[in-house]
Amino acid sequence: MKENNNNQISELEGKSIKFSDKDKVDIRGELICGANVQIDINVIFKGKVELGDSVVIGANTIVNNSVIKSGTKIKDYSLIKNVTIGEHCIIGPFSRLRTGTNVGDYSNIGTFVEIKNSIIGSNCKINHMAFIGDARLGNDVIIGAGSITCNHDGEKSQETIIHSGVYIGSNVNLIAPIEIGENAIIGAGSTISHDAPQNKLTLERSKEVSIDNKKILNQKNK
Repeated sequence: MKENNNNQISELEGKSIKFSDKDKVDIRGELICGANVQIDINVIFKGKVELGDSVVIGANTIVNNSVIKSGTKIKDYSLIKNVTIGEHCIIGPFSRLRTGTNVGDYSNIGTFVEIKNSIIGSNCKINHMAFIGDARLGNDVIIGAGSITCNHDGEKSQETIIHSGVYIGSNVNLIAPIEIGENAIIGAGSTISHDAPQNKLTLERSKEVSIDNKKILNQKNK
């Protein structure tokens, strides 16, 4: 395995692939690279991995049986397995893309985002701490920080469909199966359990209540 690793790295260096430290890269399969690829330290490649032109792989990243197309940057500490990532995307840091995921061109996947078995359209932005599972996103979708698809009903996974132009506010729960119409807006902090219509704002929140501190103290003292 070490000989195969060294042979591949030597061959890639001959094609002007840039390693920050070639002794700290582990190729456990087949790595195919385009031109001007940059690979940082402590990166592990497993299975067959294809990197397009000008791809950047950040430090401490693991890429397994995946295709990453030209101009895409994978930031540090990301996990990529059995996925296809389009051109000119930004992934991570600390992102996890799981089996069956396909990310369209010019999309941004933020810090600590996890995506499982989902199709992400072009020019989408999925912000930090989000989880997207068993979902189909159109183009130009924005997912706010902390928002999740609640994809499992206790017995099986259910699908979430989010059409193009949708804006999902922060900390939203989408209870699958569910469909969000084109250009819809989902208000931050909502838990949405029914389909949301296109071109409208939908939100679901309990009424905000403020209670006098003295009443709270009196209740505690009883």
